[in-house]
Amino acid sequence: MPAVSPEDFEQIRALVHEFICSKVVPREQEIMDTNAIPEDLRKQVAEMGLFGYAIPQEWGGLGLDLTQDVELAFEFGYTSLALRSMFGTNNGIAGQVLVNFGTDEQKSQWLEQIASGDVVASFALTEPGAGSNPAGLRAKAVRDGDEWVIDGQKRFITNAPIADLFVVFARTRPADKSGTGIAVFLVPAGTPGVEVGVKDKKMGQEGAWTADLSFSGVRVPASALVGGEEDAGYRAAMTSLARGRVHIAALAVGQAQRALDESVAYAAAATQGGTPIGDFQLVQAMIADQQTGVMAGRALVREAARRYVSGEDRRIGPSAAKLYCTEMAGKVADLAVQIHGGTGYMREVPVERIYRDVRLLRLYEGTSEIQRLIIGGGLIREAKKRGGQ
Repeated sequence: MPAVSPEDFEQIRALVHEFICSKVVPREQEIMDTNAIPEDLRKQVAEMGLFGYAIPQEWGGLGLDLTQDVELAFEFGYTSLALRSMFGTNNGIAGQVLVNFGTDEQKSQWLEQIASGDVVASFALTEPGAGSNPAGLRAKAVRDGDEWVIDGQKRFITNAPIADLFVVFARTRPADKSGTGIAVFLVPAGTPGVEVGVKDKKMGQEGAWTADLSFSGVRVPASALVGGEEDAGYRAAMTSLARGRVHIAALAVGQAQRALDESVAYAAAATQGGTPIGDFQLVQAMIADQQTGVMAGRALVREAARRYVSGEDRRIGPSAAKLYCTEMAGKVADLAVQIHGGTGYMREVPVERIYRDVRLLRLYEGTSEIQRLIIGGGLIREAKKRGGQ
């Protein structure tokens, strides 16, 4: 049973839905224009417990499981994705590394602060030469007495400009028969040798800040090694990313639902030659394709989340959900711009922002191409195992 009952969770979901629709949607233009989440919205998010909704209750979070997480992600996806990005790494790829692999001491030190939003955690995996596949990692960590010394570069790190804690992946040795040689460390942002680059200028997702990181002779104590073992890094990355992929898929469904709703509203109101464009069959066909994609995506996410929580499938299902839903959201957003015509190309129109924002979903936490390799390769390996029995 989940830590939060279905009845209590429904109250949480309803509160989040109301907050998104009444407080955030009206300020989407402000978020886009200022490239920032307003401080009053950040405070409300923290007060609602959203910085720690997926952190276990013993550490101050709400303790939602993935089947509940995705229902909230459908809501978060309905508005500017920058809002979710602000607290997404705390609950997701960064926070889950600590939840699943941290020592008791590390959890005690960090998780309550992460759950409250007092600490923003950032997941520092991607490098100039290592993206969706962390096996190409080049950042290094060398043991020096009771300390580790970290050197290397990281790229496109979400929340880097505002992070208090970096969850840093680094290679302690070349991969060998005993393991990948990838470890993960907890590095406070103020540690000497940690340098955060300028904020990236991105195609979309204004208000969601990313930046490069550099580590030059960064010294951390032995206690900063997550799990107290060197080879935890690769497993921690893969475990967090798999869970995160189901969450990203749900966000994509939320964005697609918004694009669909905007399209239906526009088609019902806008006229061409005195006739609402929604009366035209070709416009109806585009809306039908949008609706079908959204419904299929929502069902797939729920099924993938259920199978993840039960332990039935924590690899192929998450990749299939992310692949389908992020590609679907791109198509739905494209159709939304088409339905709006020239209006859809204007900066102050929601579907224009959605069109730019959803493009990133097919890239981060594993590109669509990587998901195809995971799905196809995984199925073939399973078939070979069965054939060998």
